[in-house]
Amino acid sequence: MSESLWPSEARERLANRWGDTGLALILFVAFRLMLLAVYGPQSVTRFGDFQHYYNLARLSDQGLYPLLHYWYEFPPLFPYLSITLYKLLGSPQVFDSYAYALAAVMLAFEAGNLMLLMRLARRLHGEVMAERLGWVYALLTVPLVFSWWTFDAMTAFWMLLALVWLVEGLEGRSAVALGLGVATKYMPALLLAAAWRVLAPRRALRYTAIVLAVVVCIIGPFIIASPRFALASLQAQMSKSSWETVWALLDGNLGTGNFGPIADHFDPTRATVPLGHPPRIPPWLTLAAFGLLYLYLFFDGGWKMKDSLTPPLIREEGKGRGPASVIAFTGLTWCIFFLWSRGWSPQWQMLVLPFILLALPLGRAVLFSLALGFVNFLEWPVLLSRGWFWSLWLTVPLRTLLIGLLAVAFYQAWRGLSTDSFAMLRTNGLNG
Repeated sequence: MSESLWPSEARERLANRWGDTGLALILFVAFRLMLLAVYGPQSVTRFGDFQHYYNLARLSDQGLYPLLHYWYEFPPLFPYLSITLYKLLGSPQVFDSYAYALAAVMLAFEAGNLMLLMRLARRLHGEVMAERLGWVYALLTVPLVFSWWTFDAMTAFWMLLALVWLVEGLEGRSAVALGLGVATKYMPALLLAAAWRVLAPRRALRYTAIVLAVVVCIIGPFIIASPRFALASLQAQMSKSSWETVWALLDGNLGTGNFGPIADHFDPTRATVPLGHPPRIPPWLTLAAFGLLYLYLFFDGGWKMKDSLTPPLIREEGKGRGPASVIAFTGLTWCIFFLWSRGWSPQWQMLVLPFILLALPLGRAVLFSLALGFVNFLEWPVLLSRGWFWSLWLTVPLRTLLIGLLAVAFYQAWRGLSTDSFAMLRTNGLNG
């Protein structure tokens, strides 16, 4: 379209939008690259899992690959990305080369997360709030640190991309993105609940089928080629003992969620052997209790059989079915999952943080984000890295209380607010 056809006001608005967004993105990336250059990969990845990923990638030099020759607790998308990166670098025997490259890849995903967060915020709350949330996210420590410790930036990217396309009515694309997220880490499958909440049953079934098809296309070949190790990889997470939760405290498991030494991964039977004490409360009982609670919340307000998505936009009408309500409901889903889960990993904050920023008044969102970050960094690396596992009796109840309060805040945002009052509360909440 010729520039002359654009009204001057629209051109100026578009230029300002891309200018502000581009500035945030440039500073976001430059800050992280300079910090990485100054401190080096050994320092910034010290308390993370990059060294573990590197050790596993080096096994490929011996012709050993995850899900084929040893079991791996996560789906294949990330470990094979890691191995590909390792091979493209010429199988470096120095960790620093690999760590720099993986940090750059995770930074690319993190930059994508910033863009997707601002895209959702722009849609929900307008241009001004989108820019504010972008700067807030860029300055938070949790995304910065965990993009150098784990691969959860990649997991969050697929989840946010699926969410963006879902609220824009691009269901097929959204399902493919979610399938890639599940093939990276199983947890983004929770987003299926939001899809079923806003789509008519037939469309939700189609959405789920596409997600499953993507996952099967990625994991299926491994099951065919090496059923022992591929199935053991799928069983590993379900067989894990409790860790870093109230359930772990009740079970007497004062430890982290490690799966043991790499040598154990070459024995498929070890994938189903818990490393800690067995649960004192039967897992079926907690599953039933939280499952019933979630079903009540899911159907709270009634169930409409008609479509609540009209491409390319989600209609704002209907309590619990506008874009803002989809965000709040998904945040609530994460909180219920965290409270039920037998384990907790600090990097899981990456998956709920965007929903905190998007669904809650800005002041409250920042307070929740900072409090959750402080408690988890206090737990790891400050206390647990020194072997002070008794400190879990302090950090776990604090974190659980925060997640419980966060669940209440998400519920109130989801059920009690219309689109207009939601925006008004966010505006009024800028001061806390």
